[in-house]
Amino acid sequence: MPTYAYACTQCGHRFDAVQSFSDAALTECPECGGPVRKQYGSVGVTFNGSGFYRTDSRAGGTGGKKDAAGGASTPSPTSSKSEAKTSPAPSGS
Repeated sequence: MPTYAYACTQCGHRFDAVQSFSDAALTECPECGGPVRKQYGSVGVTFNGSGFYRTDSRAGGTGGKKDAAGGASTPSPTSSKSEAKTSPAPSGS
């Protein structure tokens, strides 16, 4: 169940309430009985696991996985394909 933050508009008391999504919002301060207002803050998002780095979806090599120091290393060089020059087939008479 989510935890909602509330603040009293009359006395300034701040508190948290664990409520279900279907529960009605609180309207009364438990300290003074004044009106309360829901507080909205920033939500911290953490992405764990593979699939969140740009190089995770690339094929081959180790990709650009982070090094031990925590910084991103450069992607591993991929094998370069040499272009073979084709000479025209000899024309036989």
